[in-house]
Amino acid sequence: MTQDLLYDIRDGIGFVTLNRPAARNALTFAMYERLAEIAADPGGARVLILTGAGDKAFAAGTDIAQFREFRTGEDAIAYEAKLDRVLGALERCAVPTIAAVSGACTGGGAGIAAACDLRIAAENARFGFPIARTLGNCLSMGNLARLSALIGSARVVEMIFTARLLNAQEALASGLVSEVVADRAVLMARAEELARQVAANAPLTLRATKEALRRMRDSLLDVVVRGVGPQHREHLLVIRGAVLGHPERRHEEALEAKHVEQRVADDDGAEQLRMLGQCRPREEAAVAAAEDAE
Repeated sequence: MTQDLLYDIRDGIGFVTLNRPAARNALTFAMYERLAEIAADPGGARVLILTGAGDKAFAAGTDIAQFREFRTGEDAIAYEAKLDRVLGALERCAVPTIAAVSGACTGGGAGIAAACDLRIAAENARFGFPIARTLGNCLSMGNLARLSALIGSARVVEMIFTARLLNAQEALASGLVSEVVADRAVLMARAEELARQVAANAPLTLRATKEALRRMRDSLLDVVVRGVGPQHREHLLVIRGAVLGHPERRHEEALEAKHVEQRVADDDGAEQLRMLGQCRPREEAAVAAAEDAE
């Protein structure tokens, strides 16, 4: 596993490389966990650059093999909890994070890029969540809130409903990325240049800004919680505390998470959870075709 995700610190810059180019850098659960560990303790790095090995993909989502043992709704809930916890750790990383995207950036890979502070892309980059025509599952509230804050809910709806991938220029126009360069070689040089520029600034200013923006976005989830019925409110509080991974979450909320599906069995939200748990992974070729669409 150690070779599937590489971490190297050079001159104060931490380089995180998703290193499964033959699988278009599709993530295993072990890779997600390693990413969370690095985010929690980046060592001597003053800034992180996240990228994928090769020029075909940043990351083509979660490796399809990781889903083959899923049998129940609890498996699906646990997966979303894992992903939100990892992305939450990345957002709370003490140092700035930069996603350098070349090729396909889909599913969990797109989630990782969205959780970074800055995103730049090569011209061949493609972004999206083609789940509506592959796995048939749904994004968590945390992912939806994160994406909506970046590009607006209308663009999120269009991207998910059509299951199409945004090209680099569309991502630039929508604000998903801040720069588009010619190819991966130029991308990595620019990412390192940007990292040095950011690292030269006051770390307290950067960290305080990150945390303030994160809390502002998360406050929107609080509004959602206050705006739904009492039975759903209990469910959403557990999702917010135990799934999104807030450091201030109550211990009892985390313990309650595994019982959520049963408690809301008669609610509208329960059907969504059951659908997520019942979805069976399609063949990897189907996922590949969706990610390469355009």
